[in-house]
Amino acid sequence: MSAAGTWKLAMQTPIGERKVTLSLGVSGAALTGTMSAEDGNAVDIYDGKIAGNAASWKANIKNPMPLTLEFAGDIDGDRISGTVNAAVGSWPFAGSKGA
Repeated sequence: MSAAGTWKLAMQTPIGERKVTLSLGVSGAALTGTMSAEDGNAVDIYDGKIAGNAASWKANIKNPMPLTLEFAGDIDGDRISGTVNAAVGSWPFAGSKGA
């Protein structure tokens, strides 16, 4: 299953659950795309990488505060799960493709 496509993710952050839509493109070992929050704000992802089932990328968000989020997860079919790291800590995320 390709990482390319639209993913619905939920992050269990210190301030509660946050949901985002992740649109990914794949070119060789590189991931590109955008991440959109429920409030409509979208940011480009960068430093995206895919190796086997392992995927990682970064996103600079502005809300609820300016942060760089670093995602690292594993893709299993149409599911993804992993960890988000930021300056304020780390927390789990999970989601599915096309849901």
